[in-house]
Amino acid sequence: MTNTREDHWPAPVASTPLDAAVRVPGSKSITNRAYVLAALASAPTRVRRPLDSRDTRLMLGALAALGAHSEETADGFLVHPRGTTSGRADEVTVTLGNAGTVARFTPALAALGDAAVLFDGDDAIRRRPIGPLLTALRKLGARIDDDGRGAPPFTVHGAGGLRGGRVDLDSSASSQFLSALLLAGPAFDQGVTIRLVGGAPPSEPHIAMTVDMLRRFGATVDRSEAEFRVGPAKLSCPEYVVEPDLSTAAPFVAAAVVSGGTVRVHGWPKQTTQPGDWMRSLLPALGAKVTLDDDGLVVTGGSAIPGAELDLHEVGELTPVIAAVLCFAEGPSTISGVAHLRGHETDRLTALATELSSLGAGVAETEDGLRITPAPLHGGVFHTYEDHRLVMAAAVLGLRVPGVLVENPATVGKTFPEFVETWRDLVG
Repeated sequence: MTNTREDHWPAPVASTPLDAAVRVPGSKSITNRAYVLAALASAPTRVRRPLDSRDTRLMLGALAALGAHSEETADGFLVHPRGTTSGRADEVTVTLGNAGTVARFTPALAALGDAAVLFDGDDAIRRRPIGPLLTALRKLGARIDDDGRGAPPFTVHGAGGLRGGRVDLDSSASSQFLSALLLAGPAFDQGVTIRLVGGAPPSEPHIAMTVDMLRRFGATVDRSEAEFRVGPAKLSCPEYVVEPDLSTAAPFVAAAVVSGGTVRVHGWPKQTTQPGDWMRSLLPALGAKVTLDDDGLVVTGGSAIPGAELDLHEVGELTPVIAAVLCFAEGPSTISGVAHLRGHETDRLTALATELSSLGAGVAETEDGLRITPAPLHGGVFHTYEDHRLVMAAAVLGLRVPGVLVENPATVGKTFPEFVETWRDLVG
């Protein structure tokens, strides 16, 4: 990545209240879970309206390396169950990029196969936590070599199956550790029983999403307090339709609040497990009017944005956009419960405090979040640390701050390759 001004995107300013409508692509979280479950199914699955982005292409590539091939269709992909990887090479390589779902959801599938599989990716993925998941997989019968790093690169030696059974798991750093074992559990000889230790996982909605999707593919999932049980099962789901990504919709919803205008997000589901749906309950507290009808969500911003105290533990991925909105509030705000964001694509708390403060806002890190004191803002370069959510936060900030230059906007291709063009159309 270079740092020339030619590589920066001038975030467009909303000179008048917005009056616009938008469609966002499919949910990354749902898309990649659907692909993994399809790879474990007993027959092909047609995944319709999936997200097409770097992370989802990396997932399809990883599954292909593990023997589950896919074919592109008119509105998605037909994913075939995993086959054999033997005879192809002494070692199969899975390219992770900086995709947390790929790094965490696919090692268990490699343990089910019959090849040595090397997992590696971008420098950033080597800094993201995965050690507790590898420890749990070893206890369930997997052989994994990582030279004690607890991070990529590591090699999973397939033995044709995995015993499974009961295991303790510390999923406090990421709910994806728990989801990874739950998703693969139906393919283990004994299924899997997971007892959570070390504190509650963040992002309960993502856990609910995993459980719901497992059941839709035919698995039996039992949950009691801090214990989950998935029995061995023959999975099947001939067709799966992916919902729009509500976390990706967050900056567009925020645009209505910041501009004092109206934005409709087409296709917003009336019932969903996506954490992005939490925005609906938050918006009235930020002075906005919200209506959900058969065509989607309509948000109209108010005359002012109140300060707020928000615990975002369950919806941490919304923090960058919400922090940008709160820079325009009438009073101080606090975001808490999101210490785990230090282990995301970048240390999001440090990045947000640094970049928002560099443009004039009073933003300081706390032990588990941010303290935001509104102040006059000015233009300048907003560094994005190869993090798609920071590009979206910078775009929201630029609606009311002339001269915001967003570094490396192409990094948003992780979840929404057409974000910049769609945002330009929104602002007009």
